[in-house]
Amino acid sequence: MKFLGFLVGVLFCAGCYSSPYSGLKYEPLFVNEADLEKNWFGNLKGYPVVDGVLVSEKKSGNIYTKKSYQDYALKFEFAVPPGGNNGIGLRTAHPSDKFVNRDVAYGSVELQILDDTHPGYKKLKPWQFHGSAYGLSAAKKGFLKPVGEWNSQEVIFKGNHLIVKLNGVVIQDSDLSMVEQKKSPYNKKMLGAGRNRGAGHIAFAGHGPNIKLRNIYIAELEDDYTVPTTDDNVAPEGFTALFNGKDLTNWKGLLLKPYDKPNKRRDLDVNKLAELQKKADESMNKHWSITKDGELFFDGKGFSLATEKEYGNFEFHVSWKIAQNSDSGIYLRGLPQVQIWDPSNPKVQKHGAAKGSGGLWNNKEQGRFPLVKADKAVGEWNHFFIRMIGNKVTIWLNSELVVNDAPLENLWEKGKPIPTKEQIELQCHGDPVWFKNIYIKELP
Repeated sequence: MKFLGFLVGVLFCAGCYSSPYSGLKYEPLFVNEADLEKNWFGNLKGYPVVDGVLVSEKKSGNIYTKKSYQDYALKFEFAVPPGGNNGIGLRTAHPSDKFVNRDVAYGSVELQILDDTHPGYKKLKPWQFHGSAYGLSAAKKGFLKPVGEWNSQEVIFKGNHLIVKLNGVVIQDSDLSMVEQKKSPYNKKMLGAGRNRGAGHIAFAGHGPNIKLRNIYIAELEDDYTVPTTDDNVAPEGFTALFNGKDLTNWKGLLLKPYDKPNKRRDLDVNKLAELQKKADESMNKHWSITKDGELFFDGKGFSLATEKEYGNFEFHVSWKIAQNSDSGIYLRGLPQVQIWDPSNPKVQKHGAAKGSGGLWNNKEQGRFPLVKADKAVGEWNHFFIRMIGNKVTIWLNSELVVNDAPLENLWEKGKPIPTKEQIELQCHGDPVWFKNIYIKELP
């Protein structure tokens, strides 16, 4: 995603609530004792307010913002005692979420607050020191003030782009989607599992006493999850257009059953594959066409459309619209499916249509239904922004977060890992459907 880099220049002071960027407004998360009850939940007793300052106790536990945030700029002041240790959870899951490890270092992204100078920390990994995203990316050292003095810090999190600014110096500038997760040196479990979560709570994760915090402010940033502002079918910066509005370049017909499934076509020899693909393309050319307005149209009588190329990790834009009572979907790595349907269709109310589109319909656990109903009226254009990294999928529909970092389950081979790379498919479900603005950005 395009990042507005000069946000790093946001001014920090206790009385400054506005950024020079687009009238950005900061809201207080903690300035006085009343803000603690108003804006936070969790172990509030572990962070008593002393002379207007939050002070962590020995067993302080975690506190979380009541509100969940997507993209934001966070600023605060802190002071650490000798050997002080704490952390900030970024887009942390709610502690009641049974699918996520409650330890923010594992289930979220934890940003370190640490006395780097303490002799007990000499042998830490680079990504364990102050300002680092624990288990993900290391921050520059040497910019903390002496123990006990107040430091100012800004954290800017937009998409997967993380910037940390300490006492006026950028100590970290990382795209978390492009860094390799590390395993904990203590139990060998994977760290930073929530690096791709679309939204979550901000948390302070207490690891030790006498960490002091004050003047905590947040400003929400405009997101990039709506329809790009480029002309139709013109890819925004960093993305590649998969549909040019003129022809079916980049696309092929989906092989007929049983070879429509990745596991079934995996071992086809070259000649057999070419024979089957020829038949699939003949069907594609009969039922998928380009309208005079540069839209990709399916008449509902053929079979699904598939990308010529296979994709692993990616961010994906696609606009779509359907007719009344219609049904369709998006297959990710050849697996069903990001659901598209008419929420008012009486025939599928029993299946949860009223909850809206965008859920991972074939999942049995997380993400089966969207978090919110975000569909526009039938006949109007809707837009998905989909981020897929590993087996995890995050989906926005019309800029509303509808699936948040849910694992895509393998319907075709239950219990087995999903393919690491496969084609993306536009689903045939026997109904007419229109697509445009199909863009992809591959991620490592």
